Amino acid sequence: MKVFSEVISFRGTHGQFGYQQGVKLRESPIMQNRDKLHAKRYKTHFSIDIEKGLQLLDHFAPKLRFEIEGLANALKMSQQEAVRSFAGYYLEVGKSGCSIMTGDQYFVRNYDSHPNGYEGRYVLYQPTDGGYASMGPSMQITGRIDGINEKGLVMGYNFTNRIGSGDGFICNMIGRMLLEYCATVEEGVKLLKAIPHRTSFSYVLMDRSGQSVIVEASPRTVLTRMANVCTNHFEYLTQENRYRNDESIRRMDRINRHLPSRLKANQAYQIFNHRSHAVFSNKYQAWSGTLHTSLYQPSQGKGWIGLGANQRPVVFDLNRFLAGEVLRVRRITGMLESHVPFINDPKWSSLHS
Repeated sequence: MKVFSEVISFRGTHGQFGYQQGVKLRESPIMQNRDKLHAKRYKTHFSIDIEKGLQLLDHFAPKLRFEIEGLANALKMSQQEAVRSFAGYYLEVGKSGCSIMTGDQYFVRNYDSHPNGYEGRYVLYQPTDGGYASMGPSMQITGRIDGINEKGLVMGYNFTNRIGSGDGFICNMIGRMLLEYCATVEEGVKLLKAIPHRTSFSYVLMDRSGQSVIVEASPRTVLTRMANVCTNHFEYLTQENRYRNDESIRRMDRINRHLPSRLKANQAYQIFNHRSHAVFSNKYQAWSGTLHTSLYQPSQGKGWIGLGANQRPVVFDLNRFLAGEVLRVRRITGMLESHVPFINDPKWSSLHS
């Protein structure tokens, strides 16, 4: 199946950015397809305390509220609908299987899940009303799956467990907050320890100094550990793990075999993106197929991304974007061994009718 991600770039206030995204979404199948996908779940799993969600958002990421208001205005949504759809508070997320490795000034990850929930949007945003500029693939429009900001902080997360969930923000909104408000690993850890977590995820952070850390975060406890490889199980908070995590452990072992050598960025990307190394996964029906491989270089402000296996990466330079350069790349394309497209594809609806 041929898939694609639209490249979105914007400079301006959060309110302006939200409205501009909403205008584009009116012309895209994303919202209609997402509503269709979640129609049944909205009735049982998407009930939230609007006021509490907004209070927490105002405390941890006040400018994002204006982005949500801009989206609501453009899409003609009520405040309740907009907060439920875009605030990343008290929502359910699908399970996924992801891998991350950090090395000598690179951060590489495979984002593994089902194509059903992938929006196909790669966003570069420079706010003019506060917060750091950043770039990365989006989730639930306002959130980020992984990314890098203008200070060189890189963020990615791996699913661990959604059993025992609590009141709090989900992974993609937490990822956006990290990129928008944190300049260093230390600042990122501080935010992760302060913010309420909906479900259990590992967050991997790396900054321009080359320092990296893994933060094991559940609704009950947040701990940090020093390591270069992270998959889908906790090493410290083992009581939070799923009953079966054998595959996650085997995948970690395969990645660890490459650590003794000093890999270059392109070698690290190939290990994750090329099928021959057995890190890339085609298990899409099990919600653990690789949708994208991303690599970030904190000291250079660059981000690489490829959709599907054995793909030559598209490279974005955040510093050049901040200098005012107009992006020439409008769409990233790739191939998946799946019959299901991303939800940005008009064909998605006909396959789910």
